[in-house]
Amino acid sequence: MPEPPASAARAAVRPPRDHPRGRRSRGWSRRGAITLPGMSAAASTPAYRRLSVEERRAQLLDAALSLFAHRAPEEVSLDDVAEAAGVSRPLVYRYFPGGKQQLYEAALRSAAEELRHCFDEPHDGPLLPRLARALDRYLAFVDEHDAGFTALLQGGSVVETSRTTAIVDGVRRAAAEHILSHLGVREPGPRLRMTVRMWITAVEAASLIWLDEDKQPPVGELRDWLVEQFTAVMAVTAGRDPQTAALVEQVLSAQDG
Repeated sequence: MPEPPASAARAAVRPPRDHPRGRRSRGWSRRGAITLPGMSAAASTPAYRRLSVEERRAQLLDAALSLFAHRAPEEVSLDDVAEAAGVSRPLVYRYFPGGKQQLYEAALRSAAEELRHCFDEPHDGPLLPRLARALDRYLAFVDEHDAGFTALLQGGSVVETSRTTAIVDGVRRAAAEHILSHLGVREPGPRLRMTVRMWITAVEAASLIWLDEDKQPPVGELRDWLVEQFTAVMAVTAGRDPQTAALVEQVLSAQDG
């Protein structure tokens, strides 16, 4: 028996137009993506938006900061950052061609900026409650960044340079300026300025010890203790410095009032 022509064979296997396979179902888009009745094919496709340069850079910095928060900088690789950000290693190099050192310094600047804002408290109400609120933010940062904060302040990292040291020192100086501003002093004498900077150093040391002691005592108690230490060192300096003595009297009067 002779074979039918190819056109006849195709017609024989083609389903009728009213057959489910003979017409395009409303449940499928032209590219095979599932859509619901009444939903356009465009709506079924997940929206994709290309990140701007600043947005991508911020994404990479956030990923790096999250890693540096719990691991020492020398233990974090660019592959780790790329994986955390969900991007490729070459993309990290594209934004930070200086490699890990450039990325670390950029992340450090971002963290330093956040630390600076910890002491940026409105000049309303008595001084000591203001200082307590600033310490609340500072200690929350310490608690959140944990190992990264320790590596940052203790130094000794293989990625530590004069630039990273300057970034950290800038935070200390900014904190001192904030406190002197809250004290209402435009031209602090050397004893007052030294006292404030000594207290900031004590806050850093106490924070490191607090992390080493498994975050004991409770953070609220640590905050109150540090505020009390501030009044104590100011009182000691007041015995040697008239400018500090006048400030202590002013602070105590405001507290009593």
